[in-house]
Amino acid sequence: MDAVSSHRRWQAARQAELAGPDSWLGLIGLIWLEDGENTVGGAPGCAVVLPDGPARLGTLRVAGTSLAWQAAADGGAAVENGGAFADSCQARWQALHTDHSGSPSSVSIGSLMFFVIERGGRLAVRLRDRNWAARRTLPEVSCFGYDPAWRVAADWQQLAAPLKMEVPNVSGELKAVDVTHRAIFDVAGQTVALLPMSVNGQEIFFVFRDRTSGRQSYGGGRFLKSRATGGGVLTLDFNFAYNPPCAFTPFATCPLPPPENWLPFAVAAGERKPAGK
Repeated sequence: MDAVSSHRRWQAARQAELAGPDSWLGLIGLIWLEDGENTVGGAPGCAVVLPDGPARLGTLRVAGTSLAWQAAADGGAAVENGGAFADSCQARWQALHTDHSGSPSSVSIGSLMFFVIERGGRLAVRLRDRNWAARRTLPEVSCFGYDPAWRVAADWQQLAAPLKMEVPNVSGELKAVDVTHRAIFDVAGQTVALLPMSVNGQEIFFVFRDRTSGRQSYGGGRFLKSRATGGGVLTLDFNFAYNPPCAFTPFATCPLPPPENWLPFAVAAGERKPAGK
């Protein structure tokens, strides 16, 4: 498949992902939990207030980063825990998984579903309406035209000594990221570097901004993934740069581009900012 066709397929897959029931557009709440018992339901006094459903659905019990769920007797919620579904009334307390080490447990009732994320040692409920498309319009997300000049070969260099990079997020918090490598490449006679946010055996993940940010592309920067390859050379195809979740919802906790990854030129490739942003 040629590069242009591959790019079109990627765009179509992105649109399908955004239009799906588990899209970022379906998030309707982010509620930080406190140690102890946090009630969940439609009643105004609940720690996690649902837009509809029973006055009391159940209780989340938090101890540090440990999490358990107790359903109300008449709550009617279903729990998915590690791929297995169970009526949450069948057990008094059920241990739940956060997103810290993979797919989190989820609790659902009707079209509402929530799961718990862990950020900086704190837990928060992410509330989702899986029927969001009946009430919202999918925003238009266009791309720059595919440009082979933005498929860049970079030197993948190991740093002489690892460094800690302070990465801000949209909530104003800083996360220390251990960096052991950098990608060095040239654009129009300028030599620049990108530092990765994460590296694993399959892919390398970057967060960057450039001179299109806030104008043609999303102001909070864009994400870019590259396949991990040997030989000290990395392909950075900016045509596949994409918007972070916070471009679509205020209930995401996206990392923002650290100053080290502010590129001094316009990258006219990849996703543009969503309509209305």
